[in-house]
Amino acid sequence: MPELTAATIAALRDALGTDGLLLDAGECAVYGYDNSRRHAQPQAVALPESNEQVQALVRACVAARLPMVARGRGTNTTGASVPVAGGIVVSFERMDRILAIRAADRVAVVQPGVLNGTLQEAAGAQGFFWPPDPTSAPYCSIGGNLACNAGGPRAVKYGATRDNVLALAFVDGRGALIRAGAPTTKGASGYDFTRFLVGSEGTLGLIVEATLKLVPKPEARRSLRALYRDMDAAAAAVARLMAQPVAPSMLEFMDAGCVKLAREVGGADIPEAGALLMIEADGAAEQLEYAVAALSRAARGDGLIALDVAPDEAAREALWAARKALSPSLRTIAPGKINEDVVVPVSAIPALVARVAEIARDIDLPVLSFGHAGNGNLHVNIMYDPADAAQSERAQRGMHALFAAVLALDGQLSGEHGIGLAKREFMAKAYSPATLALMRAVKAQFDPEGIFNPGKML
Repeated sequence: MPELTAATIAALRDALGTDGLLLDAGECAVYGYDNSRRHAQPQAVALPESNEQVQALVRACVAARLPMVARGRGTNTTGASVPVAGGIVVSFERMDRILAIRAADRVAVVQPGVLNGTLQEAAGAQGFFWPPDPTSAPYCSIGGNLACNAGGPRAVKYGATRDNVLALAFVDGRGALIRAGAPTTKGASGYDFTRFLVGSEGTLGLIVEATLKLVPKPEARRSLRALYRDMDAAAAAVARLMAQPVAPSMLEFMDAGCVKLAREVGGADIPEAGALLMIEADGAAEQLEYAVAALSRAARGDGLIALDVAPDEAAREALWAARKALSPSLRTIAPGKINEDVVVPVSAIPALVARVAEIARDIDLPVLSFGHAGNGNLHVNIMYDPADAAQSERAQRGMHALFAAVLALDGQLSGEHGIGLAKREFMAKAYSPATLALMRAVKAQFDPEGIFNPGKML
């Protein structure tokens, strides 16, 4: 770990101003964790307030060979913002301004520290929304959403973060300010560095500004709840729903264990079932009856127990609130969990669901699945007691088996959480040596000294 010398501290203070650098160990400790429950102590915390300060900060860290880890609000679950190599955590909490909302262009221009929920409120006041809506939306930052290509339930119709970013400004590993993309929905001019940066987990550059694509708020929404005999029947229904012309605005899956949690912990009025699909349609009010009819036809099939339409907005909100409460309520089953957000082609959902059931039987541990089935993105939760060595070993074996199954189905290790530390060792199984070598070469061009978030992803 590079030493934080008096000269380096002076250079950092020159870059950030008198109150922009934290050195007290206690103050720095709270910036060393994320929602993966991992922690590492940073040597210092930088609190930049402008693009120019970020540039000066990068140049000072390059000169001192100090690692830099960008941080939003620490809601990610893979250890991506944990400073395992020490160095400087760069918190963007002071760069939290919405620079513009341009209704005519359907864009918002924001700094990385803006909260997702804050942007939604501001855009909503002008009749728009930004599609990414992870569970942590009220308190996660746009910078964090960009770093891991966050998604959420609406991604099935509107896309994940990468699909809703038009332009970025970022500081590269030389301290240069780079602008990529444009506030237009079409463009064919050079390399698309914007899509490189989104999902790169802070390994290529420090994002300081984002131009985001806004979508008009739909006039109306209708939600359906479909209960099924078992997971296989629900998975088959997902394939049918996504094969017909009407795209649902949300399509969420819950297995039997999650249905029970939603009822007993989340307070949802749901009868017992082997699996549940929550389906939503949105759009012009006069078109919703057609959309609901089309989605209802696709939801029907072998194994359907009941199909209900939420009678009003209050019933709809209660159903979705129970869904969003699922992840924290899993702690009532076991003290530990391995939560993997794997993704496969939608047509492979039935095969993945069947394989997950086999894995649960093999490791003899509770495995609960829920998630964004319309994108093929399931959150598979292996529940275990970390204090029990035998359970820990079986949980790890189950995770390896899950990843093997996903890759065999032409899927990916992560749909929206990213790689971070948690899945880094599996990248060699997911990609060929030639592909990984090209990724490292790209990293070296953006970050020649290797100071941006070392030890993550690759």
